[in-house]
Amino acid sequence: MLFSKLLPKEGNFFELFAQHADRVLEAAKAFSLLVAHYDDASLRERYLKEVDDAEQAADRVTHEVNRLVHTTFITPIDREQIHALINLMDDVADLLQDTAETMTLYDVLHMTEEIKRLTDLSVKCCERVRHAVSLLPKIAEPATADAALKTCEEIDQLESDADRVMRSAMSKLFRNEPDVREIIKLKAIYELLETVTDKCEDVAIQIEGIVLESS
Repeated sequence: MLFSKLLPKEGNFFELFAQHADRVLEAAKAFSLLVAHYDDASLRERYLKEVDDAEQAADRVTHEVNRLVHTTFITPIDREQIHALINLMDDVADLLQDTAETMTLYDVLHMTEEIKRLTDLSVKCCERVRHAVSLLPKIAEPATADAALKTCEEIDQLESDADRVMRSAMSKLFRNEPDVREIIKLKAIYELLETVTDKCEDVAIQIEGIVLESS
């Protein structure tokens, strides 16, 4: 028994990454439902809570990963990569919660088409992040590594699409919205949602680095 305790431990990092990615996707889907049912006050509260619950669950996974980094003798990938990946993923969950809270705090009264489009792109990014993370345990296999890199390229394309929507949204907002307060509110929401896709791209870049170093 003493010998077994002295053996190097690897920790279940890949499983925890997958759990976190699931929680991020839950937050994104709940946020999408919040946007879709924003005019219904009771549903709005329900989906706000679901976003919060998913973000808090993601936080718990993040804390467990960061704890394991300091207590695990042997890790499957570099410790700095583990730390960077889980915290970038957690940033995505935090941003989704921040966006939902900001809509309430700023008393945003209606959802624009641009918010809906940016939300859709955010959900798609989170879905691709989840897929890329699910491939990490087998990235030593060439076919799996290629699939992970392709998924990261898809995230990059989605982020570029979000950039274009963002630029168009800002142009329309400043051209057509006469109420300065609405400009301030909507500008903040657009920027937060675009940052969600930015952070997903950061996750993809981190995964690309892990894949290339492991190939």
